[in-house]
Amino acid sequence: MDKSDPRAHNIKVMTDFRAETGYSAISQVEAYWEALRGMRMMPKRSEIDPRGIESALEYTFVLERIAPSMARIRIAGSHLSDLMGMEVRGMPLTSFITPPGRVQVSDALEEVFQRPAVSELRLTSEVGAGKPHMDARMLLLPLKSDLCDVSRILGCFVAQGNMGTAPRRFDVAGAKIREITAPSTLPSAQTDPALAERRNATRRMPGFAEENAAFEAYTPRPDVPYLRLVKTDD
Repeated sequence: MDKSDPRAHNIKVMTDFRAETGYSAISQVEAYWEALRGMRMMPKRSEIDPRGIESALEYTFVLERIAPSMARIRIAGSHLSDLMGMEVRGMPLTSFITPPGRVQVSDALEEVFQRPAVSELRLTSEVGAGKPHMDARMLLLPLKSDLCDVSRILGCFVAQGNMGTAPRRFDVAGAKIREITAPSTLPSAQTDPALAERRNATRRMPGFAEENAAFEAYTPRPDVPYLRLVKTDD
C-alpha cells in the first residue's frame, strides 16, 4: 500500500539550489518564492511549505503587518533567536535594527506591502565589547493572507561572522527595492510573428458566411388568383 504523502507533488523543493556567495539561503528562499508565484504577483501565505526550503529554515521568518510601516514576527528560524539571545516570535522586525536605521527598515516594509515590491537590505552589526563585526543580508518578499490582502512577508535573514554576545543589532548599509509585476502569459502579435501571420490568414479566409441575397418585391402572377376560397362541410 502506498503511504506517500498525496500532497507531495505540490511541494516545490529548492534544497539543491546553491549560490556562489555566502548567502545561499537568501537566493534559495527567493527562488522558492518565485517558483510558487508562477504567473501571479505573489503566492499566498498558506502555500508556503517548510519542506520546500528545508536547508534555509533556520534563516527564514514570516512577518504580519500590524500597522503602517510596522510588522511583527510570526514565525522565525533559530538563527534569528540566536542573534537576539531569546525567542523572537511576537517581536517587531525593527528589534534587530539600531535606532538610526529603523526608519529605513520601516519604509522598506511599507514598500513591500503597498507597491508590492521585493526588498533586500545590506546590514552591518554594531561593534563593541564581546560583539565583533558581522555582515548580514535581509530579504523581504510579499505574501497574500487568507483574506487575499498583502499583509504577510516571507523573509530571510543571514548574518555572517562571529556571533559574540547577544543581542546583536545591525545598522542599515544599503537597501534595494524591486517592484514586481505579474508575467504575461499571452503572446502579442508584436512579439510573436507566427501569431500575427495566423491572424492575417484568418482575416483572408472567407469562412462559412454567405453574401446577403438582394431583396426582391413580390409581383402577383395574373394566372394565379391573389385570394382563394376554401370551403368545408365540417
